[in-house]
Amino acid sequence: MTALVFADAGVGDLPEVMATMHDAFDPAFGEAWTQSQCVGILSLPGVWLTLARIDGKPAGFALSRVVIDEAELLLLAVHHDHRRAGIGRALLERVAVAAKSRGALRLFLETRDGNPARALYDAAGFQAVGTRLNYYRGRDGSAHDAHTLERRLDHD
Repeated sequence: MTALVFADAGVGDLPEVMATMHDAFDPAFGEAWTQSQCVGILSLPGVWLTLARIDGKPAGFALSRVVIDEAELLLLAVHHDHRRAGIGRALLERVAVAAKSRGALRLFLETRDGNPARALYDAAGFQAVGTRLNYYRGRDGSAHDAHTLERRLDHD
């Protein structure tokens, strides 16, 4: 891996985000967001988008929000060409630092049961705090549980 660069982003960067999202999320599980969903959330207060690029090319992104003293990682994606290179972990840490600087004491995320990224979240200090039964709907109508994970930021 050469130069990994992070950048704050906005609606104008959504073509890059959508390309990465379509590459990273398996459509069988119904986890990817539409561009209109991304546009809608980016207009809300407390929401931020972080891009990761290698040599100027998209490598990943994180979409997050903070409300009062709680933050949520809404989406995290790494392009398949750059997986297992530390980009996901670097994005997670960047989100945690940004959330804490915005006053958050806890960072939450939801992940599909069986998502291989769960190992990344566990290694980054997230703990399971709940389950949403049948939260994700796949294209074939199958239902998948979501696990709610939390990382305390007031101890970081």
